[in-house]
Amino acid sequence: MKSAAKILLACTALALPLTPAHAAPSEATQISLLEDSFAAAVSARDVNGIMKAYVPNETLFVFDVTPPRQYVGAKAYRKDWEDLLGNMKGPIKFTVSDLDVTVAGPVAYGHSIQRLTGTDIKGNQVDLTTRVTDVYRKVGGYWVIVQEHVSVPVDLDALKPDLTSKP
Repeated sequence: MKSAAKILLACTALALPLTPAHAAPSEATQISLLEDSFAAAVSARDVNGIMKAYVPNETLFVFDVTPPRQYVGAKAYRKDWEDLLGNMKGPIKFTVSDLDVTVAGPVAYGHSIQRLTGTDIKGNQVDLTTRVTDVYRKVGGYWVIVQEHVSVPVDLDALKPDLTSKP
């Protein structure tokens, strides 16, 4: 009877999950949560919340769709966000979709589709879909974006950007 109880106990132990009930989210899940917080901050027009997604110093490097060609440092990129939000009135809806992240130790990279809709200060409807590639680094136990490339496809025959970027 003792050996049957041992077998039952061993089978029960094998059926239990191998991770603790309160395990920390995976690295990729942490980055997904970072992107969710970023999207919520853009929708809320919260520049401080937006900038929490980025490394808070001058090592940040961004190619954005708006001039200049590049933004170097968190201060410069913060100004870009302030200008964008200052040119919008009323509610903004911002979404991140198709996020795909690969983690390699303390560095990760990912790409997503990001869409902003709303109304600009002139009353025009804005519907902008961009392709975004990010490089993340874990700093002080938290993931932050250290490099970003935002783009839209361009119709080379017409030399016009495709701002709705449908597949």
